Amino acid sequence: MLSLGVVLLILGYIFNIAILITIGWILAVIGLVLFVLGAIGRPLAGRRYWY
Repeated sequence: MLSLGVVLLILGYIFNIAILITIGWILAVIGLVLFVLGAIGRPLAGRRYWY
């Protein structure tokens, strides 16, 4: 989810499309939160790992 967010951010800035930038930021933040929680080993919603 983090990589998809970054790709959408890059495409949004290249093609100057505001909706892609917004969705890209949202996905990047959610992906970053899930990555950090997984890295510290904290289970989230009953799952320790998100594949």
